[in-house]
Amino acid sequence: MRALIVEDNPKMAEAIRKGLSQNGMVVDVCGAGFEGEEAAAGGAYDVIVLDLMLPDRDGVDVCRSLRRRGIATPILMLTALSDIENKISGLDSGADDYLTKPFDFDEFVARVRALLRRGQATEAATLSYDDLVLDLVQRTVTRAGQHVQLSGKEMALLEYLMRNPGRVVTRQAIVERVWGLDDQPASNVIDVHMSSLRRKVDRGFESSLIHTVIGAGYRFGAESDEPSTGAAS
Repeated sequence: MRALIVEDNPKMAEAIRKGLSQNGMVVDVCGAGFEGEEAAAGGAYDVIVLDLMLPDRDGVDVCRSLRRRGIATPILMLTALSDIENKISGLDSGADDYLTKPFDFDEFVARVRALLRRGQATEAATLSYDDLVLDLVQRTVTRAGQHVQLSGKEMALLEYLMRNPGRVVTRQAIVERVWGLDDQPASNVIDVHMSSLRRKVDRGFESSLIHTVIGAGYRFGAESDEPSTGAAS
């Protein structure tokens, strides 16, 4: 899952980014309205957290512009203004939910999850391949009925791989989709996480599902599957 935060308060943005990251999400942060709109229009995000009061334009204008451009990503609007008129204005502009600052972070996460469930209503609630099942709502993984305990990053890695079965996914694509544009990992971090994920998912089972493609990246699927000709990006 990927989230975009459009918030000009650095401390607030970092607190939200850290909290969502701990809940297994890849998070990008923008500090201004125009920057946030372009990021939202150009990125495949699952939810947008949008502050109402931004330095260059207000969140209502950003939200309305995104909806005019056909961006249907769920939007949670944040504001320090609690009056009814501002809430109505935010919802009328196309926001899906509204939360007043200061807020309880557990409530914030619950609202984000609710928006994500709405977005998944037309999608399958699980990803599965052979005997491996990833529950997108409960964020759990089983293989052959056995629970597989994964960290947040490992969960995000596995989800990305399972959404691209049979395709070679490049290291750069993994950085962008799993770590995000604002978090560039050290050169060996991907290898460490992938090694740990492979050990947890494949060790002790007859078939391996995660494969290294030397000089290109990684591939998810049965050993006998032919890699697709186009690498995921």
